Amino acid sequence: MIESSASVMEELELPREQRVNQLRNLIDTLRIADEIASKGYLITSSELADLMDINASAVTSRGDHWSWRNWVVSRVRREGNQILWQLERVD
Repeated sequence: MIESSASVMEELELPREQRVNQLRNLIDTLRIADEIASKGYLITSSELADLMDINASAVTSRGDHWSWRNWVVSRVRREGNQILWQLERVD
């Protein structure tokens, strides 16, 4: 996804401390994704949406196999009314 120049400018206008905190939050998110992938954990659509900071319906509308940052996201199975997803690290 390409950010609009307006949103990039808004981010640049944030105080340095706030920008650094956003980076820390991003690193935390990436570490969580890495741990999920390395341990082979399966996560639900809503958990994946929380991790990616998107709406849960946006997760399921992407299909069964797609890329997000450094991971391939694959739909593994359904348990009851839950879809379970697996992250696989790609470099």
